[in-house]
Formats: sequence, C-alpha cells, structure tokens
Amino acid sequence: MAINSVLRKQDFGPNFQWGIAIAAAQNEGAANLYGRGPSIWDDFAQRSGKIKGHAKPTECCDFYHRYKTDLLLVKQMGFTVFRFSISWSRILPNGTGAVNKSGIAFYHQLIDACLALDITPCITLYHWDLPLALQKEGGWTSHSMLKWFSKYVTLCMQEYGHKVKQWIILNEPVGFTSLGYMLGKHAPGKSGIQQFFAAVHNAALCQAEGGRIVRALVKDAKIGTTFSCSKVNPASEKKEDQLAAERIDILLNRLLIEPALGLGYPSSDNFILMDRLHLFTKAWKYTERMQFDFDFIGLQNYFPVTVAYQSLIPYVQAVEVKAIKRKVPCTDLGWEINGNAFYEILHQFAAYKTIQSIIVTENGACFEDKLVNGSIMDDKRIDYFKSYLSALLNAKKDGLPIDGYFVWTLTDNFEWAEGFKAPFGLVHVDFKTQQRTMKASGIWWQHFLHNENI
Repeated sequence: MAINSVLRKQDFGPNFQWGIAIAAAQNEGAANLYGRGPSIWDDFAQRSGKIKGHAKPTECCDFYHRYKTDLLLVKQMGFTVFRFSISWSRILPNGTGAVNKSGIAFYHQLIDACLALDITPCITLYHWDLPLALQKEGGWTSHSMLKWFSKYVTLCMQEYGHKVKQWIILNEPVGFTSLGYMLGKHAPGKSGIQQFFAAVHNAALCQAEGGRIVRALVKDAKIGTTFSCSKVNPASEKKEDQLAAERIDILLNRLLIEPALGLGYPSSDNFILMDRLHLFTKAWKYTERMQFDFDFIGLQNYFPVTVAYQSLIPYVQAVEVKAIKRKVPCTDLGWEINGNAFYEILHQFAAYKTIQSIIVTENGACFEDKLVNGSIMDDKRIDYFKSYLSALLNAKKDGLPIDGYFVWTLTDNFEWAEGFKAPFGLVHVDFKTQQRTMKASGIWWQHFLHNENI
C-alpha cells in the first residue's frame, strides 16, 4: 500500500463526514448528580480493583458541566460531526420505569448546542454503561434484555428523534460482551463462556430491534451500529496457526456483523462457536430477528492481531503474539501500529455485498504527551493519523463505500480499565483543574480540516 505524501481533506470527497467521538461513561462525570442512577461502571470501579490507579468515573473530564466549552473546541478544529452517547441511567435511573427529567433535559441542551454550532449530532444509544439496576437482574444475559432495551430506545426516539437523524445502536458489542461477561476485565466483571454466549445473543437481537424502532419512529433517520475490528494474521504459515487465525477472525470480526446482515452466526469447518449455547435450535436461532438493513456500518479499528495455535486455550485454541514480542511499532498500550492492516480490514468488511456505507466511527492512538515550551507535543499521534488516513484514502480510491471518519477522541478521559493513564485525546485535560489544552495533534487536525495541505 502506497503512503500518500500529501493528505488533503478534499481528496475524500465533498460529502465525507469528519467527526470526533466521546462516550458518556468516559466523559460526562456528574455521576451522582441530577437524578442519575448508577451504572455498571460506577459499581465496577468501586469494587473490582481492576482499574489502574483505582480511578473512578465519578467526575471524569466533567463534560456534563463543560460541554459548551468542549463543543467550541470541536468547532475550532473543524469537525462537523460530534458523536456522543446517552447515559441510559441518566434518563432512566433504574433502567426502566420512572424517567429522570433532569437527564432528559441535559441531552436536549447538548443536542441544541451542537445544532447551534452547525455540528451534526450522532448519538450512540449504548456505549457500555448499563444501568446497575438491570445488571442486578442479569444484565445482558437476561431474557428481559430485549424488552428493557426496546423501551429505552423508544424513549430516546420520542424525546430526540425530531432533532437527531444519525443514530448508532450499539458500540462494539463483541467488546462489551467478551470483556464484561467472559473475561471479567471490564464491567460488570463477570466471567464464563456461557454468560458470554447469552450476552452475545441478546446483543444481536437488540442491535436489530433497536434499528427497527428508530426506523419506525424517526423520519429520514440514518441508522448504524458499530463493530470493533482487527485484521487477524497467523503467526506462521503452519496449518495450525492458519486455523487459529480463522477462529479468532470469527470471534473478533464476524460474530455480530453476520447476524445483522442476515447471515446467522458465523462458523467454519473447524469452528462452530455459538452451538455451545444450542443457538441453532428453533427456540434460539431467530435469524430473521437478528437482521436489520442498516444505512451504515460503523467500524472501529485500533490494531491488528497476530495469533498462534495454543491447545491449552479453551474453544479458540489460539493465543495472541504481542506486538512488543514481535518487535514491531506499537502505541503506549502495546497495540501494533499498522496502516496496511487498517486498509486490509476495511476491504474485508466491504466484501459483504449488502453493506451500503462504512463510517470509521473510532480510530486513534494512546501516546504519552510531552510539554515543550508551553506546548503539548504528541508527534507520534500525528504520525499515526497520517498513516491511517493515508490507508483510508487508498481504500476509498479502490471504490470502497467509506463515507466518514471519526477520531477517538476529543479529550483525554476515563479509558475504562486503564483509568486516567491512557491519553487518546486531541485535547489534554488536567484532571485536577479540568483545564483543557489543545495538543499538537489537535492543531494538526485543525490545519487539515481547514484545507491546509499537511
């Protein structure tokens, strides 16, 4: 893949969406204020001991009180789409039932502030912060999940659908089901393969039903859902490594998009994952209920994965070979930097013939920022964006239906189990004072989005 020596905004086309993304649990703060109920991340941070620095999302970067200032930064840099999520427990403190009017009002104010600045709001309905009250009833493993989620989505459409036309149903369902319900590394901290399978199935049902609700209630809606994705490479040409890579590809990349496309759960001759929950019986399959014709598919890519065969790992019999062990360039989180792999995974998803449009709804990198003569320098992050945007442009020139790119993320924030120790933002946040300072990467984006060659 050739690297484009000069990147120009106009090369991506006049209707290409340039956005920046945040999430409620990672940014809003005000966790115990204005009638908001606790989420699974509030609980997990209190009890798990699995978050670096014992960080808690209580205040985060205080977006709740500072959203007007942060939106001005979005405008200053030149982004025209602002992706954010609704905190389910802020508008429904118990997950169902009584509505919190203060929470409803906050999102009206945020949406109105976006529109006043000519910034398109793109709202994610679920970005990992399930109300704790629902988790106590089983959360994503509960047979009631579809009912709970449907009522929540309906409320959001009734309140905001006349103002907001771009909706994302779920954020990275493979991520929150595997990390939260199988590995226990994220909220709610559950583990076990059976819980994972149940959570996956409910996520598949909810993402499709959520799409149907939005379609029914919002005129001219543009509806998507997002999938984390990683190009999966075998560690060698050995047959066993090749098969291991195939199994991991099913798990990471195919598990939840193929049901949405009407293809059912993915499998191969050497791996049928979801049969462990007997999902191919009449009572469980529901292939038609898992399918929805999304207007766009959101892809979220950060790194490729290299895997080798390992017989001791249950089910997948595969283990990741870390980037640092392979001595390849990586971010401060040890994630491989590889623009070519980004290009390849875009092609892999575009090969699904029924996908109408692709938007890269998250992409970014964690690097330590350096204070130099009063400026915050993050040259490695700038180089990362140059490489990945070049790959994106090449894929678009190949004819792939790529219609947007959203940066992760606006400000340094609560980065899940990494706490406040993993800066991804274009804007530095001093978490003691909440002072914002645009980094060199934010200035780079400002030049790029204002049509200055870089």
